[in-house]
Amino acid sequence: MQRLRLRDKVALITGGGGGIGAATARIFCDEGAAVVLVDANAQALAKICDDLLSRNSEARVQTYVADVASADQATAAVELATRTFGRLDVLVNNAAMRNYSALADATPEEWQSMVSVNLVGTSNYCKAALPRLRVAGAGSIVNVSSCYAVTGRKGMGLYDATKAGMLAMTRTLAFEEADQGVRVNAICPGSTLTDFHVNRANAVGKSVEVLKTQRQDTSLIGRWATPEEVAWPILWLASDEASFITGTTLMVDGGLSIM
Repeated sequence: MQRLRLRDKVALITGGGGGIGAATARIFCDEGAAVVLVDANAQALAKICDDLLSRNSEARVQTYVADVASADQATAAVELATRTFGRLDVLVNNAAMRNYSALADATPEEWQSMVSVNLVGTSNYCKAALPRLRVAGAGSIVNVSSCYAVTGRKGMGLYDATKAGMLAMTRTLAFEEADQGVRVNAICPGSTLTDFHVNRANAVGKSVEVLKTQRQDTSLIGRWATPEEVAWPILWLASDEASFITGTTLMVDGGLSIM
């Protein structure tokens, strides 16, 4: 008999409309979880919901269109999860925004936008979810940071700084919630071939085949990760198999961080 690692658990995934979030939703559903997907893109949410139900007509899926920077909407999303499925066991903070300004050129408004999504947004969902995760008795938070939170590069300093802040938040929250039975961990993905990158390449006339040749020097493995290759570690940290792991940062970067 197949062992479902998230049987009877309920998970809320921000940024669930595509990429790593959508891949995580698929794997979570396959592993027995009910999922609530939050994203600002209503069309993307509808598409992934249809995809999950076409894979399994009995999949338990709910969607909520929201800007993660809104604390009120975070509270509403958690209330939707508990009202629909009766509990909340797992929170995956995956929603993020990007910015390509050099640090010397970035405006205060750009900084505020990045912080409001990547840091305040993460905090909003942690704060909203924690009362329910504590009740669950073995709650798990997985924050999706970036390999560039711990390595250097140029051109995305605002993004990388906020992703590094997520790691500090992860460690502190792990301390604060340990006696409440809530584990808090982070993963740091490397180059991951998501729809975002594919669409961005297509917009400048670049094919997926060409795109795939352009990250051979950003990991020891010499290629992009698939979204599923990042989602599997998220599943593990969310599951009871990782019950003695909290406050950790798991590098899912093909070895980039040691190059």
